[in-house]
Amino acid sequence: MAEYRLEKDAMGRLVYVSREGTRLEGVNPVRAFPLTSPDAGIALVSREGHELEWIDSIEAIDEANRALIVECLIQREFLPQIIRIEGITGPSVPNIWRVATDRGATSFRLKSEDDIRRIGRSTVIIAGEGGVNFLIRNISDLDRQSRKLLARFLS
Repeated sequence: MAEYRLEKDAMGRLVYVSREGTRLEGVNPVRAFPLTSPDAGIALVSREGHELEWIDSIEAIDEANRALIVECLIQREFLPQIIRIEGITGPSVPNIWRVATDRGATSFRLKSEDDIRRIGRSTVIIAGEGGVNFLIRNISDLDRQSRKLLARFLS
């Protein structure tokens, strides 16, 4: 038998139920390495920020708990992946980027070159002015024109 179970309350929030039956509402799953190892190292964290459980691998837990955790992570983590850069207004910031993402076409304003961060050799996170972060998982997967546009900002 599992040492804990997860369920949703009437408001759709995650509830942690211990083996003894203690219920904690407002639990959040948090990935330790959301970009490099999204399915490994997930903490279940209380509303107060205390770790309740550590999950080495999402595949190692039962299907019902896994489904609830994945659902919560999808709702909480909004990170569109850029698949093509259509255009950038002007050679310097601030400027407007028009991009195609895995969630559709969009545009965003880039305030500063500091809003473009490399994560490893080939992964990039771009913070748009509206608070949405965009992911380029692998620069080499972009088409030639997109790589050329991005290179202006990755010196």
